[in-house]
Amino acid sequence: MQTYDEVTQWLFSQTPVFQNQGAVAYKPGLAKMEAFVAYLNHPEKELPTVHVAGTNGKGSTSHIIAAALQEMGYKVGLYTSPHLLDFSERIRVNGQVISQEFVIDFVQQHKIYFLAEQLSFFEITVGMAFAYFAHQEVDYAVIEVGLGGRLDATNVIQPLLSVITNIGFDHTEFLGSSLAQIAYEKAGIIKTDIPVVIGETIAETLPVFKAQAKEMNAPIHFAEETLVPEIPLDLLGSYQKKNKRTAYKALKVLLEVDQLPKNALDGFAKVTKNTGLRGRWEIIDQQPEIVADVSHNAEGFRTVVYQLKKKKPDSELHFVLGFVKGKQLDTIFSMLPINAQYYFCAPSIERALAVSEVIEVAEKYKLNTRIFTTPEQALQAAKRSAKSMDLIYVGGSTFVVAEILS
Repeated sequence: MQTYDEVTQWLFSQTPVFQNQGAVAYKPGLAKMEAFVAYLNHPEKELPTVHVAGTNGKGSTSHIIAAALQEMGYKVGLYTSPHLLDFSERIRVNGQVISQEFVIDFVQQHKIYFLAEQLSFFEITVGMAFAYFAHQEVDYAVIEVGLGGRLDATNVIQPLLSVITNIGFDHTEFLGSSLAQIAYEKAGIIKTDIPVVIGETIAETLPVFKAQAKEMNAPIHFAEETLVPEIPLDLLGSYQKKNKRTAYKALKVLLEVDQLPKNALDGFAKVTKNTGLRGRWEIIDQQPEIVADVSHNAEGFRTVVYQLKKKKPDSELHFVLGFVKGKQLDTIFSMLPINAQYYFCAPSIERALAVSEVIEVAEKYKLNTRIFTTPEQALQAAKRSAKSMDLIYVGGSTFVVAEILS
């Protein structure tokens, strides 16, 4: 009998893993996933699901929806990716991670099929999530899209509700180089006669969503038109206001109510407690304040910079940043403040962008830079340089944040 660590290591080493390898591991198309769920006797058909896509905010929105449903007394499955510290974080029921025994049994029982069909890591984990949620007999399963939507492995489900948070430039090598093209890929989760909630729209994306919803005869709802009551949300960061609004509208449509019941609203203040969410404007230390945040693309950094402008005027900003390949560094660096200190590093994954390449772009924007081998070394240097009233921001990649939180 293999151990949990041995099984998860096998998954990471023997199957293509997008979070580590990038394009090599990206396997668009649903044929293999449709065959896989058929082989598993269609556990996804037993699940009342909510399907969540979007460039930014889909993880937070998924967690908020799950937390509110859980607070209402429902048994809620939650599938998200990537994980921060451990594989099991991807698959939760009422905030509790998938059991190690289930992971071991699932992999050992189906390993021959995985290899014969050359399934990707993501396809395996999605199938595992469906099987686990069916085994646990959840009342709802909130399923976050991995990448895009139309060709994502999660798109074999027939949800009760589809949710698209917003559209921005990310993964353009897979999803298209225009916002309309990216919106088309995300809109691929809109299903026939199934309502869809759109979190944010812009001129380029609104016609795409309306056209797809009309073609699928799907009722379309826009969160931007929704007034949200003054309810506390335990996720920090000004950008979470939009995610709160999207989740609120999604829950109203899902539950078919004009007003959410009090226990659902209470769930907005218990997202971290109910679901275990981490890495979203997470304050990990004080004096100096250290914020860890998984924003990793241009749209995400735009909200980060807006948030940081609210800092105390006598404090200095310190950025501990590392990136993976394929990010729009010119766009990101053009919006970063010049009067800050930058500590560049690289996460310990195959997809990491070499620090030398990061520096090459940063120098064009006259940023005050220093180079470090690891995120931990960069953070320690920032802590030595920062005064007690300063703020240290750790981010650029989910994997930088993961190394700091581990």
